[in-house]
Amino acid sequence: MNTHSNLNFLLASGEPDLLSALEPLLAECGAHVNIALAAEDALAVIAAPIAQSLVLLDVRLPGMEICQLLAAMRDAAGSRRFPIVLISDTVTEELLDRLAEGVIDDIVPRGTAPEFWRVRIGSVMRGFRAGYDLEQLRESLALNAQFDRLTGVYNRDALLAMLFRETDRVQRMKSSLCMVLFDVDDFGHWNSRLGADACDGLLCQIVDRTSRLLRSYDLLGRVGEDEFLIAMPGCSAVNAVMLAERLRVEVFCEPFHVAGETIRLSACFGISSSHGRSALVVLREAEHALAWARSAGPESILCFGESPQPAHASIKYLSPATSDELLAG
Repeated sequence: MNTHSNLNFLLASGEPDLLSALEPLLAECGAHVNIALAAEDALAVIAAPIAQSLVLLDVRLPGMEICQLLAAMRDAAGSRRFPIVLISDTVTEELLDRLAEGVIDDIVPRGTAPEFWRVRIGSVMRGFRAGYDLEQLRESLALNAQFDRLTGVYNRDALLAMLFRETDRVQRMKSSLCMVLFDVDDFGHWNSRLGADACDGLLCQIVDRTSRLLRSYDLLGRVGEDEFLIAMPGCSAVNAVMLAERLRVEVFCEPFHVAGETIRLSACFGISSSHGRSALVVLREAEHALAWARSAGPESILCFGESPQPAHASIKYLSPATSDELLAG
């Protein structure tokens, strides 16, 4: 075993011979050793704020049957996890089941020689650490799979999954839900002019500005190259239009600084209301509304069901340095 000064071991046994044999061995690695002579004492140590690094648990510990004690220890520990090694005269089917389920990490025969204990404990702690690291990695990968790698907002699949849950809640609560779908006008023009890296920076700035205007429980996701979806629980179409107006002014009217240039972007907005219907249906309506808004011209906002207005000429913004147009026509 390696020596670590921040280790805490719990040795739970009512047998003096076992305690006298194992306590010095555990102390050799620099750990603080807590002794529990009964089940009640062991549970008190587990429930304490200081987390245990390893628990050596005698199946003969007075006060509670071993399987009942294991369940009580799990409840006392809450979300904290630690390896548990049982000390037993025999290996029963019940104990093997607990081992297979991951409730315990090893079973060591009573009377095992000290040098073998060192190897066994070291192996248990390395295995537990490897398993814990793997579990954390899996959780991290699962979490990362929900987010767009560039902007950090939800990706399309994760957002749709959340929208289905939110739609169920809307149906139960008979509340409202609106979606605002928007994309950047003439984004291909800026890709050609500025390059992919600079346009990636533009998208991140758009997300940062947009996020500042949203409530903590609004949902924002990237559903296309330059297309974003906002879901607004508890909001009507009127509220959604007001948000789109704020986005048009506070996100897109302010100049963007990227690749040594100052440019101005614009966007079109499509809005749809849930009314408790499928998230896919509402998203499709938002896509139709956005298509109508594009046909009406840059900076248009349209709700599903409205007729598009005739296209109007886009506003020209000129660079003070080069007189180049900053908004594609």
